[in-house]
Amino acid sequence: MLSRNRIRILLAVLWILVLLPGEVHAYIGPGAGFAVAGSFLVMFTALLSGFLALFTWPVRYLIRMIRSRRALARSRVKKIVILGLDGLDPNLVERYMAEGKLPNFKRVCEEGSFKRLSTTIPSISPVAWSSFQTGSNPGKHNIFDFLTRDKRTYAPKLSSSEIHGPRRILKLGKYQIPLGKSDIRLLRKGVPFWKILGDHGVFSNVLRVPITFPPEKFRGLSLSGMCVPDLRGSQGMFSFYSTRKQGEDERTGGENFRVTWEENSKNGMKRIKTELYGPPSDDGFLKCPFEIMVKNGDNVRLKLNGDTYTLKKDEYTEWVKVEFKIGIGMKVSGICKFLLINTEPEFELYVTPINIDPEKPAMPITYPVVYSTYLAKRQGPFATLGLAEDSWALNEKILSDEGFIQQCIQIDGEREKMFFDTIDKVKNGLCVCVFDGTDRIQHAFWRDIDPEHPARKARPRDPDKNAIEDLYKRADELVGKTLQKCQNKDTVFMIMSDHGFNAFRYGVDLNRWLEDNGYLKVKEGQRDKKHLAGIDWSQTRAFAIGLSGIFLNLKGRESQGIVEPGEEAARLRDEISEKLLELHDPLRDTKAIKQVYNALKIYKGPFKTEAPDLLVGFEIGYRASWETAIGEVTDDIFHDNTKAWSGDHGIDHSLVPGVLFCNRKIGNENPRIMDIGPTVLDMFGVDVPAYMDGLPLMVSNADGSMPGDVKV
Repeated sequence: MLSRNRIRILLAVLWILVLLPGEVHAYIGPGAGFAVAGSFLVMFTALLSGFLALFTWPVRYLIRMIRSRRALARSRVKKIVILGLDGLDPNLVERYMAEGKLPNFKRVCEEGSFKRLSTTIPSISPVAWSSFQTGSNPGKHNIFDFLTRDKRTYAPKLSSSEIHGPRRILKLGKYQIPLGKSDIRLLRKGVPFWKILGDHGVFSNVLRVPITFPPEKFRGLSLSGMCVPDLRGSQGMFSFYSTRKQGEDERTGGENFRVTWEENSKNGMKRIKTELYGPPSDDGFLKCPFEIMVKNGDNVRLKLNGDTYTLKKDEYTEWVKVEFKIGIGMKVSGICKFLLINTEPEFELYVTPINIDPEKPAMPITYPVVYSTYLAKRQGPFATLGLAEDSWALNEKILSDEGFIQQCIQIDGEREKMFFDTIDKVKNGLCVCVFDGTDRIQHAFWRDIDPEHPARKARPRDPDKNAIEDLYKRADELVGKTLQKCQNKDTVFMIMSDHGFNAFRYGVDLNRWLEDNGYLKVKEGQRDKKHLAGIDWSQTRAFAIGLSGIFLNLKGRESQGIVEPGEEAARLRDEISEKLLELHDPLRDTKAIKQVYNALKIYKGPFKTEAPDLLVGFEIGYRASWETAIGEVTDDIFHDNTKAWSGDHGIDHSLVPGVLFCNRKIGNENPRIMDIGPTVLDMFGVDVPAYMDGLPLMVSNADGSMPGDVKV
């Protein structure tokens, strides 16, 4: 009989072999598939699927071979590689190219093409990347912001996915045994273009594209990106342990834990005993104890799950595995990193959000499930959290600037290994990988290049440091390495971003503006309530939530709606739009808003009525305030932004286009992000579905001619 480990190895190998195109034996790296998953249910499902795949493999192979031949007969390429650099800004690219700082970008520009890429309304990552993958406007894919509102409670909720636990749970004392599986739903609608490629026999490997959680089934391999939760089910909850007395326990994006030393005078050892918090449970959260031991001041040890690790000041540990006991013989596994900030005069320790363990995922983060195990066995543990770069810990001044940059570089390094492995192994088909560091560092360090930014005084920096310029140079190095792997004349290489960047100096409290103009009513003494909890809905006609949207309190749609659909709602949309365009910042003597968009007019598709009624396009320097995003009404309309998060793209889409580079000539002057998917389909010889809004771009052939050129 086969041992359990051998069955696991066989399964992972089988899955990869069945999914990958020809000449894929090299894709099975050292140790691939030693552990399929942490739970029995996932293991059983993977085993069953594997054996079914084994028995149906000859028929599946024959069908795919026929489809692949048909596709390749019409295809103009063998391979397309798309490097996504989230937030890369065309103005900065042009500036740094002109200064000779981006030689590889310049090479692609001179030998191929460089265009500004029109983004979506609003110019926010989940919206733009959803249009990228579906080739459609937001009215067809149903993503309009990071957040939307719960129509029953008005509270903000994630717009892209929902997770519900098993309906039935067997309780045995303090343990709980789930009877059934969790319900994890992707709320993005539409069909990704790589699914259409797969239906026509073309293989794809898709890494960390935002809004791909939970992963969808298609002919290929995928690793989900933005909106993958941490092990607590949040979008990133860091932990901060300190002996310092805390004036306030709450920190946005994280939690404070006050700890105390236990001293042993005999051996001079000081010890701290505390806990990591994991998934929710009936009595709060599952917990995993750990200890910090210090001897002679600088000899610091961490003891966790029976293992001991050395902590060094200002240096991240490697990924540390954390296990939480959830039932009899059942554990859920996560990974995190520890950063020792200080031992004296006060002890301070930062712990990253606990990521889902890719080797033993508590929920699917890849398709197929075993793909995350393959990646972990090939290159070691890696960040799985959708927003893995912890900008909130930086905002809260727990992470230093250097600590945050180090974190971003490490995560991008993990992504680079996956990306290059994919390019090497996929001989025919599509390779896509999105890097997030370009977005996160520009968010955090725009203050480096904006002399007028309010954050410069609140967070002084060394004037000789320029984190953004360094970032663009690292991106150029990545482009250069990728170019080396895309030398084949039948390989098309594209570099793209979903939007550009600019300054976020001042926040605009849209709810305060709505209140001042008679559209929103705050209950007496309830002004500081978050999540719109202090609003009098019987007297509120409009409210704001998220980064760009204003909703009408529409009767029949919202639970306590008072605005009549039809003519009354139409008049109210127009009235609010006209007044908002007149919003003037008296301190700076400038306009705050460039354009206001009516969702019913700019979107097309079955989901346009799910969008905010109005979408606000801010002028450069302005964005919806932090309080607006979570539904809190403050005392003032305008707020100085003194957080580290000093740059943004939540302004009018016309002010922050993305970039599109290609190693071939592109004949179109105004490409759009929704055109990329149709372009890939067209180059692989696949007809573009009529429901897509995007159109194929005119990309030159390998010999430099344009499609349709007549050769004489």
